[in-house]
Amino acid sequence: MRAVVGLRRWRHNPLRRATDLAEAWVALVALLLMCVAAPATGLVVGTLTHGSLQQSARLQQEQRHPVTARVLDHAGTRAGARDAGAADAGAPDAGAPEGNRLRRPVQAQWEGPDGVRRTGSLTTARHDIVPGDTFPIWTDDRGRPVAPPMTERNAHDHAVLAGIGTAVLAAGVVEGARRIVVRRMVRRRYAELDRAWARAGQDWGRAGAGS
Repeated sequence: MRAVVGLRRWRHNPLRRATDLAEAWVALVALLLMCVAAPATGLVVGTLTHGSLQQSARLQQEQRHPVTARVLDHAGTRAGARDAGAADAGAPDAGAPEGNRLRRPVQAQWEGPDGVRRTGSLTTARHDIVPGDTFPIWTDDRGRPVAPPMTERNAHDHAVLAGIGTAVLAAGVVEGARRIVVRRMVRRRYAELDRAWARAGQDWGRAGAGS
């Protein structure tokens, strides 16, 4: 920012170097990109993500159905071969987030949208649940337990986060590129200064030598 503010002053400063003016222009271009291009990129990505997630949310809401599962006692539970897949789908995963691992596994029976009764292991956040209790679950068209469908609000929130993240990332890339360009300019300036000192070093301490 100091380089941008000093751009006008350096343009008429007799002591300015070409690299000073170049650094100021680089900073100005980077600032414009971070203020205009980065937000625009985030807006485009957020808009595209919003449309895609909204479509996915509508599709999930069409393909996933709420049903009621009834808890069975362990003695009366007997899952058939067809129910094995459902049991695996509802079982807690050791690598799942902590919130999922705190859910309690129970043996339950439910009727899918296809009218077929299934029995398997499901998880519930209720720790006081007993045989005979019921709790809601979500299934696909074949009655297999699935996660709840994404809501339009969830899709909107994810799209906003994607847009903001993209804008921040784009601004970071611009700033990183600016730093790299300025660093190379500084190195080139020091190299030119070293060469100038090397040329002047032959007459150092001998004022008026050769005159």
